[in-house]
Amino acid sequence: MATVKRFEDLEIWQEARKLFNQIKDVANETALKNDFRLKDQIKASSGSVMDNIAEGFERDGNLEFRQFLSIAKGSAGETRSQIYRVYDSMYISEEKMKLLVNDYEKLSKRISAFISYLNKKDFKGNKFK
Repeated sequence: MATVKRFEDLEIWQEARKLFNQIKDVANETALKNDFRLKDQIKASSGSVMDNIAEGFERDGNLEFRQFLSIAKGSAGETRSQIYRVYDSMYISEEKMKLLVNDYEKLSKRISAFISYLNKKDFKGNKFK
């Protein structure tokens, strides 16, 4: 594994960004654009996934990073629930709903695996050097 120097190098952040852009496209290109509350909620929760990965990384502490990764994972679950709401409101097809739900489930598993990896490391973080 290559050394990660910036949060942008993290595959989980890159994946979260890709999924945010898919959610943003749904929000802008479907009738969801007129459901302001749900549109804002799903854009906020999907953005929160990538933002919390970034914030945790930038704090330079392993413990804090794991805490923010846990929050990011929670936001991925929140987004998944909102995808069902978007589908139930008939803004997206069943196929699109299943694809998005599956992609967010995969991202949640990858975040969990990364947390497990960090749990096994003795490294406390750059701010403890």
